Amino acid sequence: MRVRHWPWFALPGALLGCASPVAPPPPPGGGTSLQLDYASFASAIEPILVTRGCDAGGDCHGGGPRGTLQLSPPAAKNTRYDFDQVTLQITASDPDRSPILTEPLAVAAGGTAHSVKAFADTNDVEYRTLRAWVRAGVTP
Repeated sequence: MRVRHWPWFALPGALLGCASPVAPPPPPGGGTSLQLDYASFASAIEPILVTRGCDAGGDCHGGGPRGTLQLSPPAAKNTRYDFDQVTLQITASDPDRSPILTEPLAVAAGGTAHSVKAFADTNDVEYRTLRAWVRAGVTP
């Protein structure tokens, strides 16, 4: 009589039985996400950016490396494009430190380096409107 030897890799299956695959565990949660309101951007935020000269083009916000703000030119306004560009300037994990809020703000008021300071302080009505829109779009 011939004795059959089982291969070593078959032992776990033979001892434990075959199991059908299971669904992978869900990804970890708890992070923040952006749910920015386009209608509010179009009616309240884009006019602020235009008034403050943020769409001036050229060396201002006419383009550059990824991560810099590039808005559509005044002669060819594209609000959807501008919304998408501004969205890239928001940090969901720390909205108050978002470049869209810190770069146009005076350094003395907590802003960061930027050639033009559109807002002297955080009490500016338009700055507060911009900040409220950003904060409303960040959801836990």
